[in-house]
Amino acid sequence: MRVLLIHCHPCGESYGAALCAAARGALERGGHELRVTDLYREGFDPVMSEPEWRRYHDEEVNRTPVARHVEDILWAEALVFVYPTWWFGLPAMLKGYLDRVWVPHVTFDIPTAARGMQPRMQHIRKIAVVTTCGASWLVSWLMGQPGRRTILRGIRALCAPRCKTRYLAHYNMDSSTQDSRVRFLKAVERQLEKL
Repeated sequence: MRVLLIHCHPCGESYGAALCAAARGALERGGHELRVTDLYREGFDPVMSEPEWRRYHDEEVNRTPVARHVEDILWAEALVFVYPTWWFGLPAMLKGYLDRVWVPHVTFDIPTAARGMQPRMQHIRKIAVVTTCGASWLVSWLMGQPGRRTILRGIRALCAPRCKTRYLAHYNMDSSTQDSRVRFLKAVERQLEKL
C-alpha cells in the first residue's frame, strides 16, 4: 500500500520524533511504499497568504503553491498523521497544512445550491493518527477532541466510503513515565505493522 506519513513536531529529539520513527519503521516492515512529510524539518509555511486565498477556488492555480504536497496526497492510499495534541486540537502547523494542501477541486468539489460537497479522495482507504495528549482521556473527551474530529471525520469524509481509521493516543502525556512511553511506542509499532 502507498502510505503518506505526515509528521508535525518542532523538536527533532522529542518523543513525537521517536513516535514518527517507530511509525516509519513499522510501515517499512509491513512492506508499504512510503513517503514522509516532516512539516517542521522542511520548513512548511502554514500561513495562507492573501494572494493564495484569492485563488483558493480557482481550479487552475490553487494547487500551485503546494504542488508537491498535492502530488503526495493524490499518490497515497493511506495517511498516517503523527503529531502532539495541543489545546485539544491540531498544532497550527498541521492545521495550516490541511488548509493549504487539501484544496477544492483536488480533495473535494465545493457544494452548490443544486448538490452537496463531492469528495475526491476516494483512493485513500485508511487513515491513522498517532498522537500525544497532555490531558486524560476523560478530559479530552469532555472537550470534544477537535483534533481527532478534524482528521477522523473531516478528512475521512473526503476519502473512500469505507475508509478505515485508527486513533492511537498516549493520554496523560504531561505525567507520563518512561515505562508508559515505551509501552505506547510498542503499541504504535504493533498497530501500524498491521495497517
